[in-house]
Amino acid sequence: MISHILIRDFATIEKTEVSFHKGLNVITGESGAGKSVIASAISLALGSRADSAYIRTGCDSATVQMIAELNNREIIVTREVSATGKNICRIDDHLVTLSELQELCSQLADVHGQFDNQSLLKVENHLKLVDDYEKDAITPVRHKVSELYYKYVDAGRRLEAAKKMIENNDQEKELLKYQIDEIEKAQLIPGEEEKHHEELEIMENNESIFRALDEAYAHANGDDISAMDKFDSVIMPLRGITQFSHEASEIESELTDFFYRFEDITNRIRDMRDRIVFNPDRIEELNDRLHFIKELKKKYGESINEIQLTKDDMEKKLRELADLDSEVDSLQLEYSRLEEMLKIETENLSRLRKTSAESLQNKIQSELENLNFKNANITIDFNYSSEFGPNGVDNAEFLLTTNVGEPLKPLAKIASGGEMSRIMLAFKKVIGEYDGIGTMIFDEIDTGISGETADIVSRELKQISQNHQVLCITHLPQLAATAEHNYRIEKTDDDSRTFTTIKELSEKEKITEIARLLAGINVSDITLASAQEMINLAGRV
Repeated sequence: MISHILIRDFATIEKTEVSFHKGLNVITGESGAGKSVIASAISLALGSRADSAYIRTGCDSATVQMIAELNNREIIVTREVSATGKNICRIDDHLVTLSELQELCSQLADVHGQFDNQSLLKVENHLKLVDDYEKDAITPVRHKVSELYYKYVDAGRRLEAAKKMIENNDQEKELLKYQIDEIEKAQLIPGEEEKHHEELEIMENNESIFRALDEAYAHANGDDISAMDKFDSVIMPLRGITQFSHEASEIESELTDFFYRFEDITNRIRDMRDRIVFNPDRIEELNDRLHFIKELKKKYGESINEIQLTKDDMEKKLRELADLDSEVDSLQLEYSRLEEMLKIETENLSRLRKTSAESLQNKIQSELENLNFKNANITIDFNYSSEFGPNGVDNAEFLLTTNVGEPLKPLAKIASGGEMSRIMLAFKKVIGEYDGIGTMIFDEIDTGISGETADIVSRELKQISQNHQVLCITHLPQLAATAEHNYRIEKTDDDSRTFTTIKELSEKEKITEIARLLAGINVSDITLASAQEMINLAGRV
């Protein structure tokens, strides 16, 4: 609700301020007194386009300040326009952008007439009006659609991320398979390198080794006097005295044991010598194997054990990538399930909205006819998005024609001025109870109407004002008589400057003002009595 407004250096207004009240507030004044100036100032405070032409001649800036109540909180809105084109917006003591001001004030008031702060003209609001009309049925389904939509979007995001990961890892999987296969085919055996080096070293030096072994064997057990013969010649004398000396017996026994050990060693030397064979193919085979192992170590680790550990890690990674394939399948199932659920719920929501829209447009049609739009026709047109959204797939727009044979058009294109105000009045009569906007401002709602239509408009505004604050600028005496609070705009001059002011009228001044609206400048006792009677009749509405 707008409770107070201060206007300074705006058009013909030097300074004026006025308080408004709950219910129906009607502003009147003679033609040319500046009623449109007041409406423009209020509209400016609510966020309409600023124009330096509004600035009073000789002044540097124009200011409109408004005190209002929104969501049980008092706010102060300030709009200042300078001659340099600078536009300052404040909410309380804080500077805000024009868009922020417009967003706030769109929740506060609708201006119907020549100005541009009309929520009903914004197509993005139309679907919400349909939803709110049957909110008990629609709201739970809309919330379910919204919940499913965000789950659906999240599932889609996770699915795409997993698919992209798989796509990016296809080459990695192929490489891992190749590397694992390469290691497996190598059939590496721990310790084989050392054995191969030893065997190769032997084969590459077999001639020297053979000579050394053969010579060693010859000395140990050759045809000439050998080490074995020497041992035997040492042992034989001792055997003849073993029965006489225990110590000699022990020495003989130890020498005999050593003899047999030496004989075993000698046989090993012989066997090793006999095994030595020069094999060029085997040397090449060993060199190839050792080179192959060396290349594997460059790729996968510094030892055969490390290569095996690397293979284990690669197999684990490959299993993880295989698990990712399973995860994609699972995510695809979840995504498809949510898509089907969302499709069912959006179809259900669309059906409920169509039912709500049919009832809503019938009620508005009836109100338009009550307001003397006998040839009006209204429909709520639906079109559907190809993609799901948090609010379903529906888009809605009110289309209207007021004349026979004319096509249906968007609200913003079918009328202006007073006709538009009456059309908005019909809408507000139906939807005003739930659209959440507390103040309605009607400018020139009386344009082109009189008689029965004027009485109907007055009654409609009176009914709306039971639950809303209504500010109405009018020439209609019927409407002024219906008001709970009346205001008069006056224009004066001092031969050099023009001044526009607004004041709240007393009950006596209200009667006089209504008499003036009835009779013009020739106010008589008869017109005063007629004005009083009109007020009395309005009080019975």
